Amino acid sequence: MGHILLTIEGMTDYLLSPGARLEAEIERKRSRFITVIERVSTVEEARAVIQGEKERFPDARHWCTAFVVSIPGSSPVLNSSDDGEPSGTAGRPMLDVLTGRELVDVVAVVTRYFGGTLLGTGGLVSAYSDSTAEALRGAAIFERVMLPQYEIMFRHADAGRYIAALEAGGFSTSQEYLASGVEVKVASANKSELFGLVASVSSGAAEPRHIGEIAVEIPAGELA
Repeated sequence: MGHILLTIEGMTDYLLSPGARLEAEIERKRSRFITVIERVSTVEEARAVIQGEKERFPDARHWCTAFVVSIPGSSPVLNSSDDGEPSGTAGRPMLDVLTGRELVDVVAVVTRYFGGTLLGTGGLVSAYSDSTAEALRGAAIFERVMLPQYEIMFRHADAGRYIAALEAGGFSTSQEYLASGVEVKVASANKSELFGLVASVSSGAAEPRHIGEIAVEIPAGELA
C-alpha cells in the first residue's frame, strides 16, 4: 500500500491557521485529484480527517494521504500512504510538499477519480505533489516558537492600569485573580524590555519572575 511511518528532527515548526481547511482540485488526462488539507493536533485527528474524505467520496479510486504531527519533547511523526498507487508516486510526494514547507500538525488527503488513462510514474508524482501544493497556495502560516514565560504579582488596586500598560507595550498577558492579588503571566523574548516596563509602571514595586517556557504562535506570512 506504500505506507511510510517515520520521525525526523531539526524542523522549524510552521502551522496553518487554527481550524484551517484548504481545498483544491486539478485534472490530469481526465483523472480528478481533489485535495483537502487540515490542521490537526494528534495522529488520531489526522486519521479522522482521512476517514472523513473516504466517506465523502466513497466511489473514488484512491485516497492518498500524508501527515506531520508534532510530539511534545520529541521529533514529529510523519506518515504517508499511496493507497494502491505505484509505490512512491503519491503519499511520499505529498509528504515532501508538506515537509518542504516545514509544516507540522497538518494532514493532506488527495482523492483520485481515475479518468481512464494511465499517467505513468512521473505523471502521478507530478499530479499528487501539484495538487497538494495548489491547496496550500496563499495559506496563512504561523511559526511556533518557545518563549520564556514570566509571572508578575500586582495588587488588585493597581492591576488594571499595569496590565493595560503591558499590553500597550506589545506584551500579551493572561491573568488569574487571587485573594492575594492578580497573577499576570507574560511570554517574551525581550527580558530587559519587560523588566524595564514593569519597573517603570510599578515604580519598582513589582518584578517579573521566570517560571519556564511556553509555546506561542506568531504570524509568518503566506505560502507561495
